[in-house]
Amino acid sequence: MKRKLLSVLLCLSLAAGLAVGCGAADKDAKKEKSDTEDSGKKVKIGMTLYSLKNEYTVRLANAAEDEAEKLGIELTVYDGNYDASTQISQVETMIADGCDGIILNPQDAEACSPCVDKAVEAGIPIVGVNTRVKNDKLTSYVGSEDVKAGEMETQALLDKVGTDAKIVIIEGPMGQSAQIERREGIQNILDKNPGVEVLAEKTANWSRSEAMTVMETWLQAFDEIDGIIGENDEMALGAREAVKAANKDIPAVGVDGITDALDAVEDGNLVVSIFQNADGQARKAVQVLMDAVNGKDVDENYWIEFEEVNKDNVADFRERAQ
Repeated sequence: MKRKLLSVLLCLSLAAGLAVGCGAADKDAKKEKSDTEDSGKKVKIGMTLYSLKNEYTVRLANAAEDEAEKLGIELTVYDGNYDASTQISQVETMIADGCDGIILNPQDAEACSPCVDKAVEAGIPIVGVNTRVKNDKLTSYVGSEDVKAGEMETQALLDKVGTDAKIVIIEGPMGQSAQIERREGIQNILDKNPGVEVLAEKTANWSRSEAMTVMETWLQAFDEIDGIIGENDEMALGAREAVKAANKDIPAVGVDGITDALDAVEDGNLVVSIFQNADGQARKAVQVLMDAVNGKDVDENYWIEFEEVNKDNVADFRERAQ
């Protein structure tokens, strides 16, 4: 009888121990899951864009926000207002706010270099997108090869106006990588066509209204202008507005494939626009940054190709531009 009682007590004791052990294990599992979920919810990133005053950068912001939402990331987007010092301050704010990663779309390739230094010093990965920064500490870069865009638009214009034409060039903000590299691409084609005369070139800071003013001045200064190269669509369209107001018809080309440019290509108001995939760039930048945040290896560069939009294929690009 005593042996039976002892056996029963041992069984009860073992069962209780197992119950406690299982309960503790279950509690630990729940805690681990909770910690993981909490960690996921706390992941937040910041994105500073050189400006939110043109359609292309707004597209970048919208695509990045959509991708961040899909990945369950908290994203804050900042407007750099075409000012490098503002972007440096914004990066400082992101660091102070505890951002896990930063996306940089710099206004100036050199002046925005401190953005990278500050992020690296804080141990935060920083990924460049769309425009370059001169700093070899950058975690990764996602963009399109702007030299190629300059070559493509210049060749398209010369195919239209000939290789003995007199042209003008409207540039982006001086010192920004897109301005520097697109101008390099333009020159690559001009060097192959020495008969082309560049009458004038000037920045219009990616602005449609500034380009219109610049073009109005040139129309008064030159008796003959055969073609216009705009380093982006906004400026090409602004130049065309000035041309039409003067009752003239001077062919123009641009870069980005914004909505108004697609309309202009279809209507014959622009010869071509070189489509730059904002959606692809922004989503890839968020994905690459998250890989870096999670300790995964990332490549130095990720390239999204430029594509020519012309009258024959413009319909194919409308959906992609949304």
